[in-house]
Amino acid sequence: MATYKSDVEAVDALAATYRNLRSEISKVIVGQDEVVKKVLICIFCDGHCLLVGVPGLAKTLLVQTIANVLDLSFKRIQFTPDLMPSDITGAEILDDNRQFRFSQGPLFANIVLADEINRTPPKTQAALLEAMQERSVTAAGVAHKLDLPFFVLATQNPIEQEGTYPLPEAQLDRFMFNIRLDYPSFEEEVDVVKRTTTNQRVSLDKIVSGDQIRYFQQLIRKIPIADNVLEYAVNLASKTRPNTKLAAKEVNNYLSWGAGPRASQYLVVGAKCHAAINGKYSPDIEDVKAVAVAILRHRIVKNYKAEAEGISIEQIIKGLL
Repeated sequence: MATYKSDVEAVDALAATYRNLRSEISKVIVGQDEVVKKVLICIFCDGHCLLVGVPGLAKTLLVQTIANVLDLSFKRIQFTPDLMPSDITGAEILDDNRQFRFSQGPLFANIVLADEINRTPPKTQAALLEAMQERSVTAAGVAHKLDLPFFVLATQNPIEQEGTYPLPEAQLDRFMFNIRLDYPSFEEEVDVVKRTTTNQRVSLDKIVSGDQIRYFQQLIRKIPIADNVLEYAVNLASKTRPNTKLAAKEVNNYLSWGAGPRASQYLVVGAKCHAAINGKYSPDIEDVKAVAVAILRHRIVKNYKAEAEGISIEQIIKGLL
């Protein structure tokens, strides 16, 4: 791994690495610029990411492509209604010597694609909780550490679709970003169809190693942030909490509950990373705003009044911004 003379030089290297990743990913993924940016920010911030969209929007392909340009181990778990927690984490098995040993599940990889995570019941979804927070799996009372870096990139179909289960609030809070995928534009769809209806194969280069990612993750934590920007981030999260001192009027009217302290932490770290990949050495309020919607949208819950009046979560967040 390259060494840098100063943190300023290291931030420049992070911005260059980000541009190289974007360039390589664009060989496969057409458009979805904001989605790709948010996923890469999530990885550099040591967070987990939830991609939400109807079937056919290349959510799985996006995660697989990102895994291909990172020099990391990758496992895919297809979530189904009959999946058991031990199918994900692994289990104690009796070997040929009549001794119990732990057989690792697919969770033991650097990047785990939890495909259609809301197709499985909450009991199995919860098997990811310890891994996502503590980066370990406990079986038969023994904690098994996961290799770092470790990311869960989950895809989800909208909960209105048949055969899906909403994710528990505790698990939603473990995801740094909730990213919504929209349909491509007409021109982007034409490009997608051209690329996918021929025998043309694309070869992707490995851009960054696990050690480099861990270095950049530590670097982002070291980036300085002005007190007024940090206070703006904490104030923004606080405004989403109904019936509290800082709650905004629309929050008291339309929300049942708001974002917790983890949202404030992610707003600050996400702003630092957003600044760094854009070549800045310290974040400003615009960097906080750039990551706010994806961080807050799955941490606040509308009440019946908001549902009845057709008020969306995004409208409320943009009002607070």
